[in-house]
Amino acid sequence: MTRTVISTAAAPAAIGPYNQAIVANGFVFTAGQIALVPGEQRIVDGDVKAQTERVLENLKAVLEAAGSSLDRVVKTTVFLIDMADFPAVNGVYARYFPEESPARSTVAVRTLPLDVRVEIEAVALTG
Repeated sequence: MTRTVISTAAAPAAIGPYNQAIVANGFVFTAGQIALVPGEQRIVDGDVKAQTERVLENLKAVLEAAGSSLDRVVKTTVFLIDMADFPAVNGVYARYFPEESPARSTVAVRTLPLDVRVEIEAVALTG
């Protein structure tokens, strides 16, 4: 199995011992993306909608660096610290996945890194 590490300055650098993504066997497996502003390593200003938009822009940048794109995503996992944010996150998410949305799981968690409200990871096809 060939494994390729993906790293791009267009998305936030990893804040721990992991990579932004790994390409293996025709798939891209991304690390969870949070609302860090690339190059600044600070959380984007604003509410959960602003955070979700930043998360999805970060995810888009990682996928593109891996030779993929949002329209090639087959599965996402959304982590929320409050399920009351579900409708707001869905509204932003739907703009990024307007047709043939990927399979998705949404999980409520106690906390997320740097106290963000949302984190999203994805699996996508390459090419």
